[in-house]
Amino acid sequence: MASVASSSSFFSALTRSHIPQWGNRIKTTKSNFLRILTRSCLDDSSSLSQAAQYTVNTYVKSGMVVGLGSGQAAGIAIRHLGQQLRTGALKDVVGIPMSVTSASEAAKAGIPLDSYQEGSQIDFAFDDADVIEEGSFIAVIGRRKLHGEESILEKKSILNAASKLVFIIEENQYKGGLEGSIPVLVQSLNWLETAEEIDDMFLGDAEVWRRPSIGQAGPLGGDFPLVTKEGHNLLDVIFTSPIESLAKVAENLDTVKGVSGHGIISKFPCTVVIASQNGLIVVDKLAEKEEPNSPSYKMEKCKE
Repeated sequence: MASVASSSSFFSALTRSHIPQWGNRIKTTKSNFLRILTRSCLDDSSSLSQAAQYTVNTYVKSGMVVGLGSGQAAGIAIRHLGQQLRTGALKDVVGIPMSVTSASEAAKAGIPLDSYQEGSQIDFAFDDADVIEEGSFIAVIGRRKLHGEESILEKKSILNAASKLVFIIEENQYKGGLEGSIPVLVQSLNWLETAEEIDDMFLGDAEVWRRPSIGQAGPLGGDFPLVTKEGHNLLDVIFTSPIESLAKVAENLDTVKGVSGHGIISKFPCTVVIASQNGLIVVDKLAEKEEPNSPSYKMEKCKE
């Protein structure tokens, strides 16, 4: 993986890349907005805690059905949501957990729960992401070890069903030229043929390994391959060179016979709350397509 710049250089690079400079004027379009909240505007907790709490305080409203993600940031957000319900700051919120872990966290936090059914109305959802491609807002989920009954397919269904979606990440997870793995769910029967087709598709750019349930990872996944609750094997397509376009990777994977799903998700409208040592960066993408090279970001800074 490429090395990550310091927080100050990250802020500088982000604003140089995305904020058009016209003196004191800042133009916007309807597509994207960028807000920077400095640390002095926030409490003294960790930046990830600030991002999680900001997400709940800003986007969750009384009466909502909320998709509850899994991961460190989502866990913090779930606990904060429970606290808001206990104090009466929020009322009548129902959670749809994306994993056994998030269901357990929510139950301990006192959040009323319901299960996801196809066609369920979800007003808002928050989740961690492994990485998010800068500019496109396309995310990768499922790189981490799956726990319990965690399902990439079910998580994607909940995220896609939500009317509004927020990913909570740290600054080194939002960048262009991504490397690393893309999780791909394949039918267990004839999985090797599917793996070989994917390998041929990305020949020279990626290696394809079957993920094991225990033991060391490798091309064949060992003697104990991971089997998801839907009965799929999980392949990790490990890119060794920067990915030019996650959208193109997803499009190619969707054409392969035997592929049942993958960890690439593209959902709009989408907001990314980025935890930084200097504060929070909040970036919204409201439309899937925008005019190239258009001035499309707005920066707001809290008063000191």
